[in-house]
Amino acid sequence: MSNEATVIADPVALANQLRPVLLKINRELRRELHAIGASAGQVSLLVTIRRNPGVGVSELAERERMSAPGMSGHVERLVKAGLVERVRDDAGDRRRVGLHVTRDAESILKSVRSRRTAWLAARLRELEPAELEALQAALEPLAKLLGEAAE
Repeated sequence: MSNEATVIADPVALANQLRPVLLKINRELRRELHAIGASAGQVSLLVTIRRNPGVGVSELAERERMSAPGMSGHVERLVKAGLVERVRDDAGDRRRVGLHVTRDAESILKSVRSRRTAWLAARLRELEPAELEALQAALEPLAKLLGEAAE
């Protein structure tokens, strides 16, 4: 095994190289939100609610790793902004209220995705074919780090 392969195989060394790159990419993608007027936290909650229609505040708090009272405040702001609606579960437990994104939220999420994709695609166009192939090959292991399948 070559010396370069040994360095790359070292998880700590790789983490130290990967972390700042991922943080910079994340920072740049977050900047695309400013033009829309949404925060990264709001977008994250909207995405989670859209993926889990009818999710309750407590479950949402658990998924986002925060307290239920703290989440209630975030949800209330999203409701007041017209981005989330509370819907009573008529079929099951009528006391249970689930969260759903509104059409306005869908519009914001579509815009966010479009802006972020455009920003990233513009940078990818600057890369050589071999670099694009390397990024393509990295998608699956990166998704695995998050316990997700590559999209």
